Amino acid sequence: MKIRFRKPFIVTLITFVIFAFGGWQLSRSRSYQVFGDIVPRVETAEKVVALTFDDGPWKVGVDFVLPVLRARDVKATFFLMGSALEQESSLGARIVADGHEIGNHSYSHQRMVLKSQSFIAEEIERTDRLIRSIGYTGPIHFRPPYGKKLLGLPWYLSRHDRKTITWDVAPESYKEIAASSDRILEYVQDKVRPGSIILLHPMAMARTESREAVPKIIDALLAAGYRFVTVSELLSLRAPEAG
Repeated sequence: MKIRFRKPFIVTLITFVIFAFGGWQLSRSRSYQVFGDIVPRVETAEKVVALTFDDGPWKVGVDFVLPVLRARDVKATFFLMGSALEQESSLGARIVADGHEIGNHSYSHQRMVLKSQSFIAEEIERTDRLIRSIGYTGPIHFRPPYGKKLLGLPWYLSRHDRKTITWDVAPESYKEIAASSDRILEYVQDKVRPGSIILLHPMAMARTESREAVPKIIDALLAAGYRFVTVSELLSLRAPEAG
């Protein structure tokens, strides 16, 4: 028996697929959102980059990364999870004591897509309070978990005059690159440009290659004439018309 689909059904189905695909593309875009300001990098002629670390704080990452940064007099931006910070507040305090910038990476690290405004507010504001509790007094920028956002998160951030901070250099996005600290370095050297925001995940126990890549990246970019700045310092270089 043949199944005949009526034209209105087919049109509805096609429309749904188009909107679903568009929504998926929008949710994963690092450079576009419907509301507010999203920053994957900053247009500048200066050879500056922002080195950013997501997740944690966890001891293995903090113990490795902080001495590396201190020895090279480099400041980074740490996007921390509220749930981890609640457990490891002393690690967060160590990051603050070394003069680094702290960003908000949500409380529970869930994808911020199709979430209510109350859920989004609790995730962000609870983590803001935890960040303040470890002695951090600087600006708190927000980075969505997995870089995911659709309408609700940008709407909340725009209402509170906060930017969505993403990235333009993310070597760990590719398994074959993430598996080698040398390949991570090569990828960063190939993709970086003035105003780039570099994303790494050196906090987790399994991210040995990412940790080992940190000093290699810093040394190589310093040798190439780059200067490392925090996200806030990078944002200060934006032209007035860029927002």
